[in-house]
Amino acid sequence: MKNFSHLLIKEIKELLNKQLIISLVFILLIFNFIGNITRSEIKKAMAKQKIAVLDLDKSEMSKNIIGALNLANFIIEEKAGEKEKVVEEVRNSNLDLLVVFPEGFGQLASSFQPAEVETYSFLKGISISGRGKSEIVKALLNSTNEYLSNQFLKKKIPDLDPKLLKEPIKSREFVVVKDKQAEGSSGLVIGALTAQSFILPIILLYIVIWSTQMVITAIAMEKQNKTLETLLTVPISRGSIVAAKMLSAGLVGLLAAGIYMVGFRNFFSFSDVDISKALGSATPILKQLGLTINTQGYILFGISLFLTILCALALATVLGVLAEDYRTAQSLSMPIVFIVLIPYFISLFADINTMSLPAKILVLAIPFSHPFFAMQNIMFGHMNLLWFGIVYNFLFVVVMLWWTTKIFATDRVLTMKLKWRRKKVVL
Repeated sequence: MKNFSHLLIKEIKELLNKQLIISLVFILLIFNFIGNITRSEIKKAMAKQKIAVLDLDKSEMSKNIIGALNLANFIIEEKAGEKEKVVEEVRNSNLDLLVVFPEGFGQLASSFQPAEVETYSFLKGISISGRGKSEIVKALLNSTNEYLSNQFLKKKIPDLDPKLLKEPIKSREFVVVKDKQAEGSSGLVIGALTAQSFILPIILLYIVIWSTQMVITAIAMEKQNKTLETLLTVPISRGSIVAAKMLSAGLVGLLAAGIYMVGFRNFFSFSDVDISKALGSATPILKQLGLTINTQGYILFGISLFLTILCALALATVLGVLAEDYRTAQSLSMPIVFIVLIPYFISLFADINTMSLPAKILVLAIPFSHPFFAMQNIMFGHMNLLWFGIVYNFLFVVVMLWWTTKIFATDRVLTMKLKWRRKKVVL
């Protein structure tokens, strides 16, 4: 046990080198930098925006709408003159939105005839603030239409509420999850869960691929530098050598997963509110339905993630043995990358529980699939599927560890090579 711990510490030190630490710190700084830029852009979009307004009508109706625009976080720059000249003037300025009220607008709107408001959006780039301005103007015009139609209906039918006339049927939605029920929209609940779990598949995909490449490259470099031969002469069992390599890479992979999770959270934490505050009304509904994860759930997810990393490392260890040098090691990770992409895309667009039985068996046979669906299984109480994934991955790791130990127990670990031209393994 003492020799194993020394070997494990040695492997961790080799993997957790200065270059890796610098790269992880650099990733954190990059994500934080991008997150700060995004937050500043959102603050710009939420601040008062300057728009141009050309009022050719000068009616009470147009003045009221301009006043409402001023209250809607806009700084109004009123223009005068012919419409074509004003459009040209705004095009050459730093403004990117012009609202035009044509002559007769107020009279047509007051007599409940079709009245038009012209908006000119000058696209000078793609930004959040540029998109939000025209949307706010549209929302304001929609509310104006709502107000005018309500006034017309009140005059014609004073005894009835205009809302009852326009919406005689109301929908009352309930969401049921197992034995719990809450009033709310299923779309809101699904959107909230999607927003909460958006980062997770990206982190899982990257960590599995990164851990795989790390192990394949490390073993290939040991073969290339002839240090693997020296390691095999150490008085310690070959199984301990394999276990130390896999466990050390798994621990480093978990560390990197935590760092990337922090980095992605900084990257996606737009403004000063977190996801739960941004979701607003969805949070109490999720609590009522029990769609939240406690400490035990996070521990189970961590176990599932760790076993999945070990599965990837077990396959990577075998592939690393087949590599001749550093260059060939880079291409050998591609099979694992393609296999990991399957559950990654399925987790984004499909529900594993509603898939057909053959498709479900095929997906669940991939050891990398289980952590992608672990959070969903925990929240919806599909614990049998979660425990199946944990046990399946554990057995997969044991079998792969046994097979890899068999390879390391012979000289084949030094002689195995993958010849792409002959497309066979030469012993």
